[in-house]
Amino acid sequence: MLIREIEERDNQAMERIIKRSLESFGLNIPGTAYFDPQLGSLAEYYKQQPGSKYWVIVTDQGEIAGGVGIGRFGQNPEVCELQKLYLAPQEQGKGLSKELMKVALDFAAKHYKFCYLETFEKLKAANSLYLKFGFRQLEQGLDESEHNACDAWYMKEL
Repeated sequence: MLIREIEERDNQAMERIIKRSLESFGLNIPGTAYFDPQLGSLAEYYKQQPGSKYWVIVTDQGEIAGGVGIGRFGQNPEVCELQKLYLAPQEQGKGLSKELMKVALDFAAKHYKFCYLETFEKLKAANSLYLKFGFRQLEQGLDESEHNACDAWYMKEL
């Protein structure tokens, strides 16, 4: 497996992975990443955002297995957001999310003081992963959130 920054040729694969994952949990609803306008052009979007990057993990066969992003959150230059951590269903349970988290949080620690994320209570494996990486659950989401359907929020001091 190889982790590298997203390229334009990866856009369709990541959009498909994200949408199928959300659909599998019944989360293809407004207020989630499913309807983000930049979902089909993640490579271009992250290149235009200061202090942001998106990485994909590529199998030995050259297939995109998943990805994760870090982006500035709102107007506070000290806070970033862990964004769009998704894996293809056949790649889940192999520890790949941990590898993506390490890359993302290493980048985040060089540029920010805090890392925020939004998710759903029903995504038990994801929530467990965030706690293992030192995130603490918040009572509510931060202001300026674009994903108002989320019902679980976490913050980590970097």
